[in-house]
Amino acid sequence: MIKWLVRPIMIVAAVIAGWFVARDAVNFSIIQMVVVLLLVAALAAAAILETLADRANNNNKRPR
Repeated sequence: MIKWLVRPIMIVAAVIAGWFVARDAVNFSIIQMVVVLLLVAALAAAAILETLADRANNNNKRPR
């Protein structure tokens, strides 16, 4: 089940890492893992910011 979540992120990370490093380079897997961590952090930040924005909008709509 978790493979379905991780595999698309790893594919995207491989494509992005391939822009900067050759796929047969020794450090390709390290660069790919750094890109994966950045993608996961960006997705988490986007989810948190969306939740905070929804809470802020709901607080503004309440009558005082």
